[in-house]
Amino acid sequence: MQVFLETGAYLQGHFRLTSGLHSSEYLQCALVLSHPPIAERLGRELARDLAERLGGAGAAEVDVVVSPAIGGLIIGHEVARALGARFIFTERDASQKMTLRRGFSVRPEETALVIEDVVTTGGSTREVIELLLSAGVNVKGAGSIIDRSGGRAELGVPRVALATLEVAAWPPEECPLCRQGMAIQKPGSRAV
Repeated sequence: MQVFLETGAYLQGHFRLTSGLHSSEYLQCALVLSHPPIAERLGRELARDLAERLGGAGAAEVDVVVSPAIGGLIIGHEVARALGARFIFTERDASQKMTLRRGFSVRPEETALVIEDVVTTGGSTREVIELLLSAGVNVKGAGSIIDRSGGRAELGVPRVALATLEVAAWPPEECPLCRQGMAIQKPGSRAV
């Protein structure tokens, strides 16, 4: 969290998250990851923590690291570099379904990790995992810089986060900040 404070990436206000939930806190990973030495260090730390969680050799056997665009791109690339694995990413198509584009592909029986910047509900990460599983890929685990769910987001695979936070988030109809008439911001990469 110190690096988020130092880079101005910890924001307070009224935010609409990618999940559609509202929150008074926002972690703008893009500001942290805009510093290549920090991004490299976080990628190495996340790769190390995943290796430990997967029993040491497990992360060394990863063929590909996959991240959802756009938030997971830089950290996913850095984790792949640390592991010596290939890196690809998913994007949403016109129907908002997560897909592989740009000539990216996976092969059945490959092993993969899914890497995201921030997990709140785990929705985007689960979509990537489901896409990979449907292609016959062995998804060994998932990782993120920040877990906003307090450890509660269920992904169906082992996972790690460099920091796990308990951050209040509300459905729009229950948001106390909306009831106060506070203006809302959407700082993320995807309109909700």
